[in-house]
Amino acid sequence: MNDGNAPTKTITLFGLIMMIFTAIFGFANTTVAYEQMGLASILWYVFAAIFFFLPVGFMVAEYGSAFNEAKGGIYSWIDGAVGAKWAFIGTFMWLASWEVWLVSTSSKVWIPLSTTFAGHDTTQTWGMFGLSATQVIGILAVLWIIFVTFTATQGIDKIAKITNFGGVMTIALQVIFFVLSLAVLFMSGFHTAEPIHGLDTFIHSANPAFASPLGMVSFIVYAIFAYGGLESVGGVTDSMKNPKRDFPRGVLIAAVVMALMYSLTIFCWSMSANWNTVIAKGDVNLGNITYVMMSNLGYQFGTHIGLGSAAAITLGEWLARFTGFDMFILYMGAFFVLIYSPLKSFILGTPKDLWPAKVTKLNKYGMPAYAMWIQAIVVIVLILIVDMGGKNAKALYNVLTLMANVSTTVPYLFLVGAYPFFNLNKDIEKPYLFFKNKKIMWTVTSIVLLVLTFAIIFTLLQPIMEGAYTDALWTILGPVVFGLVGFVLYYRYEHKGHAKDSSSVGAEATK
Repeated sequence: MNDGNAPTKTITLFGLIMMIFTAIFGFANTTVAYEQMGLASILWYVFAAIFFFLPVGFMVAEYGSAFNEAKGGIYSWIDGAVGAKWAFIGTFMWLASWEVWLVSTSSKVWIPLSTTFAGHDTTQTWGMFGLSATQVIGILAVLWIIFVTFTATQGIDKIAKITNFGGVMTIALQVIFFVLSLAVLFMSGFHTAEPIHGLDTFIHSANPAFASPLGMVSFIVYAIFAYGGLESVGGVTDSMKNPKRDFPRGVLIAAVVMALMYSLTIFCWSMSANWNTVIAKGDVNLGNITYVMMSNLGYQFGTHIGLGSAAAITLGEWLARFTGFDMFILYMGAFFVLIYSPLKSFILGTPKDLWPAKVTKLNKYGMPAYAMWIQAIVVIVLILIVDMGGKNAKALYNVLTLMANVSTTVPYLFLVGAYPFFNLNKDIEKPYLFFKNKKIMWTVTSIVLLVLTFAIIFTLLQPIMEGAYTDALWTILGPVVFGLVGFVLYYRYEHKGHAKDSSSVGAEATK
């Protein structure tokens, strides 16, 4: 390890938990869940936590502690378990899905910022120099990517500081939300705004669109996706002070806390928001639902403490402003983790012979700056095509999003599928082993694989069932195209005589 890497040993247990929390937990996920399923969403969030997030969390903790010196994160893990080819293809698909996330979210990040200043979303009215609102947002998105990339190349300690702040802001928002929700419940004589009719309320959706078995299944898929991203912090193990002890601890603590926070937060929404009164209105959509519901919470609290209607509305607007600022900081925290960690896992984990020397070279802060700027250029080009090109470009954006939907999940099949090979390989030193019993290990792995496979198949079938055959084609093409590109890249590398039969990173990790 060179001296340039030494300062990067800065991530503590708390820092890791904040990174995981910032990268995965979405306060907005709870408002969307409540909009789609009401209190019935809790059941599926618990289901997703038990049958996806927790077992994958245990697996990631084992992978991370065994390969704690490997720089490749998810690539190193799959490589060490089943070999470089499958690791490369799976991780390439994973990286491609995050690139699409960077493209789409760099435009969405301005919604909470505009809410911070105006009390509601004003992005659709933005315009300057004859440019449309979409084009202005596109230019801002480009500047955003440049800013985030530049800051992230200055070192992991900068990222840790921002994600720590993002995590603290999340906690602040949650505390304010819980305090106001419980106050509203107490002042209303312990009557929830959304009536609870026994267990039926927690099983059947308040939303007619999700009342059918088909609707319920589609929500299970969404709940699983809400826990995605844990593996994105797998590349930071070599930057931790005590990875063998703290990585598994951090993953498990974050997993339990997140499952509880999701469920409790969804339940608390019922204290202030009656589904039919607040959500069933025509002007509420998935883009503004979080700010509408927080504004309503402020209004309900103001009304209960005796404020007049105008004052209560103003209180609601200020709560929406604070939520907007909080969500903006959260987006920023997620960007700083996801613009660096997935790329680092891929570039530094894959064989160096695959890339020009500049790509794998680390700067004085221990960051793959050259690779990060190449990524920035690719993302910026896609942003300009999407936001500057009019309707046809918008169609391309929808295509990119559809292609990324399944591609985000497919790598989990590689990660979970490779796990038994990792678990049973006695040559790999495992400082931390959760699944010691082989029968339990095989059972858990099989269940998670079934859940993931079911989620992917349903996501592919859903547009066909709805008659959206073009969407179905692009959804299926996503993982196929990304997987094929990954296969071709590795095939070229293999036939240049570079690839070895055994895994390079895995072999090093077992020594």
